[in-house]
Amino acid sequence: MGEPRWLSEAEQAAWRSFMTGCRALFTAVDAQLQRDAGMPLAYYEILVRLSEAPGRALRMSQLAEAASASKSRASHAVARLEERGWVRRADCPTDRRGQVAELTDEGYAALAASAPGHVEQVRTSLFDGLTPEQVTQLRAIGEVMAAACGGRPIPLFPPDCPGSDEPAELEREQALAD
Repeated sequence: MGEPRWLSEAEQAAWRSFMTGCRALFTAVDAQLQRDAGMPLAYYEILVRLSEAPGRALRMSQLAEAASASKSRASHAVARLEERGWVRRADCPTDRRGQVAELTDEGYAALAASAPGHVEQVRTSLFDGLTPEQVTQLRAIGEVMAAACGGRPIPLFPPDCPGSDEPAELEREQALAD
C-alpha cells in the first residue's frame, strides 16, 4: 500500500475545523427541527426529496440514495413518516420487488410549515457568516467532495410507477413522441 500521505499541519487544522463546524451545524439544524417541527433532520431531508420529485414520489432505493441513507435506515424513516400520515408506500407496477414512497398532502403541509424555521436556522448557522464569494467556494468544495466520495445524480423517476403522471412528466413524454 505504500507510505501514508500524512496531512500537513495546515491540512490537519483545516480538517479538524471542518469537522467541528459540520458537527455544530448539523447539531443546531437538527435541534431546531426537533424543537419546532418534532422531526429530525433525516426525516426533513426525506420530505424535501419527495417534494422535489415528479409526482412527489421516489422508489425507496432512489429515496435512500437521494437522502444519503442506507436502504434500511430510509425504510425505517419512511415507516415513521407513514405513522404520521406524511408518506405512504405503494408497489411499483413494473417491478414487483420495488416500492415507491409518496409524499401525502399532509406531509407536504408539514414540510411547508417547518421550512421557514429550518431555513432561518441554516441561514443563521451558516450563510449569515459567509461572503458571497465564500458561498460560491462552499458550493464548489461540496461538489468536489461529493465527486471524490462517489456522489452521483439522483436516478430518474421510473415512468410506470405511481406518481409519474405529473404535467411536466407528461409534457416531456409528449415532446419525445412528436
